[in-house]
Amino acid sequence: MTVHFIGAGPGAADLITIRGRDLIAASPVCLYAGSLVPEAILSHCPPGARIVNTAPLSLDEIIAEIAAAHAEGKDVARLHSGDLSVWSAMGEQLRRLRALNIPYDVTPGVPSFAAAAAALGAELTLPGVAQSVVLTRTSGRATAMPERETLESFARTGAVLAIHLSIHVLEDVVADLTPHYGADCPVAVIWRATWPDQRIVRATLGTLRTAIGAEMERTALIFVGHSIGAEAFDESRLYAGNYDRRYRPVGTDPRFPEAS
Repeated sequence: MTVHFIGAGPGAADLITIRGRDLIAASPVCLYAGSLVPEAILSHCPPGARIVNTAPLSLDEIIAEIAAAHAEGKDVARLHSGDLSVWSAMGEQLRRLRALNIPYDVTPGVPSFAAAAAALGAELTLPGVAQSVVLTRTSGRATAMPERETLESFARTGAVLAIHLSIHVLEDVVADLTPHYGADCPVAVIWRATWPDQRIVRATLGTLRTAIGAEMERTALIFVGHSIGAEAFDESRLYAGNYDRRYRPVGTDPRFPEAS
């Protein structure tokens, strides 16, 4: 028996890995975070599977469901939205399972920031503009931010910020970032990336509040950085005709002659 923690992706039912789909299909028990995981993904569950929406359950109740399946020798597909490596509350569940000697594995999923960037048709790391992306958030009722992890601290690096779970404090986000990026810095807000009702607003830090108006739904991601929508950037050396690389040796004395 194994508990399969599966990243179910950002919303679109077909944005799930083949491995994740197959594990769901092979598990007679499925626990899913119903507030964010689309029900269409549950169509992969086998006939007669026990399907439990964990949105209204406490951690103790979730672990009790898993322990019951373990006692019956039944594999569990545990579905979380996006990818499990960030803000999934998986860590506390794994700690409980280790204490109970219940086996588990983890299958990654498409993270929300990647889905949002795809919706923009954007590469976030453009040569000469930005080469780092910071995934962060602001403090919330469920989890406070460590003192050193502030928007101002990250803004000093000039990296692209992918700010999650923070649309409800947009005024604070703009106030914290404007001194570092400037009022003309490009911003994009993506609501419910890949869902049928996906919405995108492009603006600058100086115009964002007006562009959004009163629509402050919680399932939004905020991108801030000079690579958002940029056209003035360097081309990478990767595909330059005179760039000597392993799979395309150049010149009379290539760096990787064995590949020629």
